[in-house]
Amino acid sequence: MKNQVLIFTAIFLAIGLLSFKQLDQSTEWVVPESAKKMKNPTDPSNKSDLAVGKTLFSKYCQSCHGKEGYGDGPKAKEMKGDMGDFSSKEFQAQSDGALFYKIKTGRGDMASFEKKIPDDEDRWLIINYIRTLKQ
Repeated sequence: MKNQVLIFTAIFLAIGLLSFKQLDQSTEWVVPESAKKMKNPTDPSNKSDLAVGKTLFSKYCQSCHGKEGYGDGPKAKEMKGDMGDFSSKEFQAQSDGALFYKIKTGRGDMASFEKKIPDDEDRWLIINYIRTLKQ
């Protein structure tokens, strides 16, 4: 009887933890106000910088978010959460600072790119490229 109680408790806890993990990815991504207000120090119209941003996007983002940013990359099917549609008005309405924060910190299936993309300028260049994907 004691073993059954322990097994039941372990199963209950495991289900509870998995539920919270799923909830983490499906709820709104809260970005601190200070991050939302961050200003992009790069020139979004610089063609050579946009080319660098596109190259970085292809290397780090495309496998999940897709070539056009529709959230349809080859790895997207493996992910639990919504990959987002970078071309949508809702996505594009986010501030550059909010996008920078999300790229840097990650959440759930979205890895933190703080170490993979250690240069802040590279993250800003990716954001500039993402801005070209709007509808």
